[in-house]
Amino acid sequence: MPRGLRTTDFDYALPPDLIAQEPLAERSASRLLVLDRSSGTTSHRRFTDLADLVAPADVVVLNASRVIPARLRGMRESGGPAELLVVEQRPDGDWLALGHPGGKLKAGRTVRIGPDSEVEIVEILGGGLRRIRFIGALDGRATLARYGLAPLPPYIHHTPNALDRERYQTVYAEHDGSIAAPTAGLHFTTALLDRIRSRGAGVVTLDLHVGLGTFKPVRVEDPATHPMHAERYAITEDAAQAINERRDAGGRRWAVGTTTVRALETVADATGRIRAGTGETTLFIRPPHAFRAVEALVTNFHLPRSTLLMLVCAFGGYESVLRAYAEAIRERYRFYSYGDAMAIL
Repeated sequence: MPRGLRTTDFDYALPPDLIAQEPLAERSASRLLVLDRSSGTTSHRRFTDLADLVAPADVVVLNASRVIPARLRGMRESGGPAELLVVEQRPDGDWLALGHPGGKLKAGRTVRIGPDSEVEIVEILGGGLRRIRFIGALDGRATLARYGLAPLPPYIHHTPNALDRERYQTVYAEHDGSIAAPTAGLHFTTALLDRIRSRGAGVVTLDLHVGLGTFKPVRVEDPATHPMHAERYAITEDAAQAINERRDAGGRRWAVGTTTVRALETVADATGRIRAGTGETTLFIRPPHAFRAVEALVTNFHLPRSTLLMLVCAFGGYESVLRAYAEAIRERYRFYSYGDAMAIL
């Protein structure tokens, strides 16, 4: 295969101390590496400078999905600890979840979350998933509300706390459904969004509920054989119309985050116009991909070999993006969910 098409082509070495463990005191104080796709050149800015990069004719599209407190800790019948990451509720009322320790959470066993909440492991499914049922006094949603923790990724090592409840969530989040934050949006404040609007640019929201499809690692050498889990999306008629009007007038469509890109590319027709609707997407964007619905991207720095890095390389150019990552490492940018950001134009 040519370079940029194998999973190992998306590997890079990151010093562990560049993995951001805490959010900055101010959301928009992050650094912003700007990559010009046409020339491959980079520049170094602050995230607040984004308002100056968005032209008055442009439209900024945000993912307004809200992170649920999906991480539950409890005790097995043996007294040993257990942890569940609740993924989503099934139509039959049961839930899907990942469990740890996987070998101990067999079908028929239970995990006690609290005096009023208990979980039964109903069935072992593929890919580490389990079908679970809440059998205590509290149902699933009530259990998450009372006992759930922010579902921080495993490379953030502290126990989720009250600050994470606030900061692992965008300021514009509206609709519950994600088990990981659309992290590019974590940098935005209401003041920054107001600055963007004051320039004349549009700001539009959609929903793509982040699930396993976004962060499941790629474990096969040929990405084409990687299974993408479905993720739910929703785009209103008003949002689609606003995006299309800006595009028809010559404005750029800015996608904030890879999840927004996936939603827009899923619903774009062959001419690039956005169609309103709801559904599920299993779209896996990787090189080579012909983008129809996005002209500019705001994104964080992503893990090696991840579907997210593959998407960014498809948009910004494989060689250019990896060179930009190497530059970010040399300049000691902060990486991953609580880290700094890129703008690719």
